[in-house]
Amino acid sequence: MGRVATLTLYFRDGCHLCEEMQELLGELLDPASYQLKRVDIDADPALRAEYNELVPVLKLGETELCRYFLDLKSVQQALAGYNSVVEP
Repeated sequence: MGRVATLTLYFRDGCHLCEEMQELLGELLDPASYQLKRVDIDADPALRAEYNELVPVLKLGETELCRYFLDLKSVQQALAGYNSVVEP
């Protein structure tokens, strides 16, 4: 089997939108189709400056898929494109 996409969730502790996005990812997507990397923006001053009022932000690589609320269609399309890449 090929590699699995890594989604990066930029979040902050106590953010209800961040918690909701993570819960929805777990409920609505096949867990075998991605890995989730959680990044607490408050642990890094540069990330806090970049994402302070924007969290949650979900990315695949450098591509932002959604912020504030889960855009399920966008995430599914990104994962489908990533997971359909044929490796040699």
